[in-house]
Amino acid sequence: MTQNKEILAHLKEHKTIDSIQALNEYNCFRLGARIYDLKQDGFIIQTRMVTNKQNKKSFAQYEYIGHESEPRQEQLL
Repeated sequence: MTQNKEILAHLKEHKTIDSIQALNEYNCFRLGARIYDLKQDGFIIQTRMVTNKQNKKSFAQYEYIGHESEPRQEQLL
């Protein structure tokens, strides 16, 4: 399975992923590039900057929203 497919499966199951999870679970050093690939394939993924409360460092957390071909929650209301 490719890293893109592994990360997409993770996002669909767990809804979010960050670079440490991607590195530890999928040996992925370039999560941002994989997220870019998935977005190019029509997947809607939001990026949120999170600050670690202990060391005050920020990192990106990615959240799976859906696919362009799927109706979005706000469109259903």
